Amino acid sequence: MTRSQRLDPLLRVTQQRQDTVAKQLAERDKVLAEQQQRFDMLKEYADTYQVAPAGGGTLAPAMLANHVAFRAKLDNALQQQAQVVDSSRQNCEVERARLMLASRDNKVLEQLAASYRAEELRVAGRREQRELDDLGARRVRDAQDGSES
Repeated sequence: MTRSQRLDPLLRVTQQRQDTVAKQLAERDKVLAEQQQRFDMLKEYADTYQVAPAGGGTLAPAMLANHVAFRAKLDNALQQQAQVVDSSRQNCEVERARLMLASRDNKVLEQLAASYRAEELRVAGRREQRELDDLGARRVRDAQDGSES
């Protein structure tokens, strides 16, 4: 078994690891997109309650208190969702870094295997040339031995 062939199982493992990390990154990106969408929808909903309720007149104190309490709950929900989005974004960055490392490891092994294969081809070419040179020399000797007899 050649050196390049001995790297093949390791290359398969690193490629599988890279594929796994890529899938995990895709999942984290999907979660981030969902969380961001929830945040955007909540923000849009909260923005509709930014101004005092329509009606043109004054509000009863109880209605105003309910509106203020509801707006406070919306603000709290927005803050919590923003934290969830930030956490999801950080998770994505961690997975992206892991993917870059896995990709780098795989690329290094691929380059090493390619280098081994190139060296094996050079050695085989030299061996073949040496055999052809030996065969040519034998033919010349045989021809010289045949002409001397």
